[in-house]
Amino acid sequence: MNSVFIVDDHPVIRLAVRMLLEHEGYKVVGETDNGVDAMQMVRECMPDLVILDISIPKLDGLEVLARFNTMGSNFKILILTAQCPTLFGIRCMQSGASGYVCKQEDLSELVSAIKAVLSGYNYFPSQALNPVRADDTRYAELELFKSVNDRELMVLQLFAQGRTNKEIAKGMFLSNKTVSTYKQQFHMYTNQ
Repeated sequence: MNSVFIVDDHPVIRLAVRMLLEHEGYKVVGETDNGVDAMQMVRECMPDLVILDISIPKLDGLEVLARFNTMGSNFKILILTAQCPTLFGIRCMQSGASGYVCKQEDLSELVSAIKAVLSGYNYFPSQALNPVRADDTRYAELELFKSVNDRELMVLQLFAQGRTNKEIAKGMFLSNKTVSTYKQQFHMYTNQ
């Protein structure tokens, strides 16, 4: 029986994923709602698979993913997120994720992804893998997103959700000055 650890800041999502996994015969060995706890708890239980949301507090999922990858861990990581695969899919793949599923998809998609990843395959949506053509209206936007690092992208996302500098700084364990600097950089990128 394969063991799974769930990292998501929404209790209802964790419950739904847990129930789905247990129904499918997987053993859920733990869960948490933030990146800091995930780092410690996953190291302790060493599951076969970690299901990870990238929009989590304290230590965002992209940072957690990168840290697990540098640890040389033996477990697989499947991203389950509401974030756009066009923007985040390749970043997750490059950081060591084995798969990427959008929360908007049917639950059968998650089950398929889990089976594929645990069988040694990668599982990414086509939008994450197909490059956008230069004549596509999204091309300039995607090129802009490629120029920011993972942490900057997570801060930008929180700004887009209407969070204040103070809320972002507290949630990501950053200083207010760092968040302000990122905000100024975003203004520079968008005004070019």
